[in-house]
Amino acid sequence: MTYNIKDIAKIAGVSVSTVSKIINNYSDISEDTRTRVLQIIKETGYNPSNSAKTLATKSSSLIGVIFAGMLNVDFTHPFFIEVLNSFKKQMGLLGYDLLFFSNEKFPSGDNNDYLARCQHYNVDGCVLISGQELEASISQLDNSSIPCIGVDMKLSGRNSGYIMSDNYKMSSKVVEHFYLLGYRELGYIGSTLESDISNMRESGYRKAIEDLGLQINESWFLNGENFFEASGYETMRRMIAAGPLPRAIFAASDQLAIGALRALKEAAIPVPGTLALIGCDDIEACHYTTPPLSTIRQNKEKIGRLAALMLYDLINSQSGASSFIVEPELIVRESCGAAKPGLDSHF
Repeated sequence: MTYNIKDIAKIAGVSVSTVSKIINNYSDISEDTRTRVLQIIKETGYNPSNSAKTLATKSSSLIGVIFAGMLNVDFTHPFFIEVLNSFKKQMGLLGYDLLFFSNEKFPSGDNNDYLARCQHYNVDGCVLISGQELEASISQLDNSSIPCIGVDMKLSGRNSGYIMSDNYKMSSKVVEHFYLLGYRELGYIGSTLESDISNMRESGYRKAIEDLGLQINESWFLNGENFFEASGYETMRRMIAAGPLPRAIFAASDQLAIGALRALKEAAIPVPGTLALIGCDDIEACHYTTPPLSTIRQNKEKIGRLAALMLYDLINSQSGASSFIVEPELIVRESCGAAKPGLDSHF
């Protein structure tokens, strides 16, 4: 009988993750458990060299795709799905197929350890799409020998890299534009405080405001539960109820901005007449809001292609751990005043 890692875990009464850690010499396993599992490996004739330790050297032409986080994004997310489409096309040209991993059963169950599952399917590398409240197993995968690239999340493993837009510069561009239009009372709508991306955008926004010598009103800086429309709607309603309002607001995502726009319409607050609004991502829906939404454009096609090429180089040892920051672009439409109604202005 030929045994695999799941058989060893079942015989030993431990998880696949535990067996994987013992094979890869992790230190956070008790000596009793380590001794018992190693004895079972010896008795069964199970050969780790055919699985966890050296499968990475045998190309499967598979790339794992992980939507990371307990509050995760998915195939409905308009920003990440465009990035992923670009990533898929480039990886396809390089000869790879994609394998998607689910995290719906976290935190219990043997198959919910990302590293063990990546080893089981012998993926050549992984792309990790940023979510919120990241699972502990993300760090384990990041620090493994499997090449990984994070999109909108910083990875620091020896075989990892990441790519994201310049979140500080995008905030600075927004403040500069508001300032040039004469707006001095500025607000911000962000995601949960657990979101690194939202925090970076807010930090850059605050610094740019302070650099211009403007005052920050904390009641105009609010965070919602996530980056989605319902959160923007509820957060904007809270700001309206607290009153008075700022003259201009930067929302950390287009979906937050669209939700805020809906709340402002319900309250009969004209945009941009009374309050100007800028979102972030430049999703397709920005063209169809009333008024069309000004936004920060992230180059989704470039991010996806670069992620694929960076991962390919890591897999083929053509580069070490790497990171790349993509330049954002301000797209001015009617929600904060455009040169001509219906036309986009680029900054």
